[in-house]
Amino acid sequence: MHRGLLSLLLLLALPGLAQERVSKTRVSANGMYSVRLVEEGPGKCRVEMLKESGPVWQFAGCIGTVDDLYFASNDGERFWMLRPLVEKGRRSAVEKRGKKKVRIPAWANAEVAALYDRNGQKLRGRRLQDFLRLTRELGEVRQMKGHFKWLEGTLGIPGKGPRLTDDEKVEFEAVGAKTYRLSF
Repeated sequence: MHRGLLSLLLLLALPGLAQERVSKTRVSANGMYSVRLVEEGPGKCRVEMLKESGPVWQFAGCIGTVDDLYFASNDGERFWMLRPLVEKGRRSAVEKRGKKKVRIPAWANAEVAALYDRNGQKLRGRRLQDFLRLTRELGEVRQMKGHFKWLEGTLGIPGKGPRLTDDEKVEFEAVGAKTYRLSF
């Protein structure tokens, strides 16, 4: 009898045992704002823009995961999200280089960075091919079965990790390539 009651109580309590997971909180260049993603449970997330005094705004939506990198603008109105571990894309692209057509692999067509506003509207997206254009650069990308790694200083890839500069730019190095800067 006690085992049955204990089992029933445990089943009722399980949904409440799921803990929130939170992405690393990153501060804006001026130190006023910070942004993070909170996973409340499977398929239930919110993005929060915070000040020292507490939340400034938030919206419900799973934009990325807690393992992605989020960077706040100085006015707290926008944020960049970088995905260090990206699911491979499904559509190949064809790019014209001079008179030649070059096929870009499906995974190089995957989105790796996006700029969002306070309502969760995507303002701009960037694909891997925007950063790695040459065949030798694409060859530096760490391939896995269904994902790839492309960002130095993350996930065991040597290098300097992504950062926010004093002049409010998200700065990072893609594998085997130069430094890139994203503006808000």
